[in-house]
Amino acid sequence: MTRFGYTLMTEQSGPRELVTYAVAAETAGFDFEVSSDHYSPWLTEQGHAPYAWTTLGAVAHATERVDLMTYVTCPTLRYHPAVVAQKAATLQILAEGRFTLGLGSGENLNEHVVGAGWPAIGQRQEMLVEAVEIIRALHTGELVDYRGAHFDVESARVWDVPEQGVDIGVAVAGERGMQQLAPLADHLIATEPRADLIEGWNAVDGAPKIGSGAKAVGQIPICWGPDEEAAVALAHEQFRWFAGGWKVNSDLPTPAGFSGATQFVRPEDVADAIPCGPDLDKIVESVSAFWEAGFTDIALVQVGDALQEQFLTDAAVPLLDKLRAAAP
Repeated sequence: MTRFGYTLMTEQSGPRELVTYAVAAETAGFDFEVSSDHYSPWLTEQGHAPYAWTTLGAVAHATERVDLMTYVTCPTLRYHPAVVAQKAATLQILAEGRFTLGLGSGENLNEHVVGAGWPAIGQRQEMLVEAVEIIRALHTGELVDYRGAHFDVESARVWDVPEQGVDIGVAVAGERGMQQLAPLADHLIATEPRADLIEGWNAVDGAPKIGSGAKAVGQIPICWGPDEEAAVALAHEQFRWFAGGWKVNSDLPTPAGFSGATQFVRPEDVADAIPCGPDLDKIVESVSAFWEAGFTDIALVQVGDALQEQFLTDAAVPLLDKLRAAAP
């Protein structure tokens, strides 16, 4: 059965609001909730960037059923992997086994703030491999010493380790990253509905097989609203950064850079990429690209803080009914 999730988008809402939305999304019937982990919003118009881990701790306490996930945390520059291991273990205990640690190689937007520079993609993937190895070792609860090309860990131990451990999902988009990371992970994370990602992952020796225990978790923005024209305008204001594609998005360092890079993106360009307005069938059609590609879990991003409450109150339940009726 395909599972559908709700995105706690830290770039567009404050921390108290996000906890409120998390509870409402659970009540509406979403299967899981994912949280971005950003130091800055993509655009100044979004206006928020609360600390994801504090927010998720509150969400874990306020909810009872939904699975939780970071989508995604970069454990290599802004955070040392030993610190990520500790907070992931703590969050899993608070969530009583509902948490999955989603990891990726990061974006310049969030990681440059600590002044460590922005490595090339090959180095970032090597760093992510070491980070996963360190996190796995620390989640055993044993004393860990680690000497790597990028990270050292000295006499570290995570004292509060959840009995069930912490599943790890990794974000990959290319063959090199897949070959390196799939054998180390439990689940695949991707932002594009590409069947070749599922096929490539399942072909890697030692990778957990999607469809046989491993999940493929995707994410898609939507901008539901009672007025289509207003929804398109909101999506353009808040989400035009999405038009750049991931190779651009991972390298720009500031919201001002994203504003400049997307100054010529038109509202109709955004509407072509993001389903906008009250038509639930149009949203289902867009989401279907993910399950047709083989994704098992699909998280929706409702664009714009201004529409969150109305979306969760008026649209989420009938939309979930339509999605579940259409999905395999």
